[in-house]
Amino acid sequence: MSATQSVLEHHLEMFGEGDVDGLMSDYADDAVFISADGMLVGHDDIRSMYEELLPEFDDPSVSFSLDEQVVRDEYAYIVWHAETPENVYEYASDTFVIRDGEIVAQTLAADVSPKD
Repeated sequence: MSATQSVLEHHLEMFGEGDVDGLMSDYADDAVFISADGMLVGHDDIRSMYEELLPEFDDPSVSFSLDEQVVRDEYAYIVWHAETPENVYEYASDTFVIRDGEIVAQTLAADVSPKD
């Protein structure tokens, strides 16, 4: 298993467990997280985002499906969809750049529909 694959698998596992500390252990200190909401830089910004996001996924009714995963060299790409009590994530994708065993950059694009 490549280092990139290993970091990605750990990251997905920690997300599923709602473990913020575990997630943050995957990121370089100066990592960049880019989404439609803007750019987050460093552990403090990225941690704050996860502390807001993870409670939404901490419910037994949540469904999450990893639809595609591609890993090559230092790059990883995933496509997923999910449904939480608050939102339907109809399509989402993340791209990761992983160097020396740490995520140095991540992008997220998602089509999210709030539930009524």
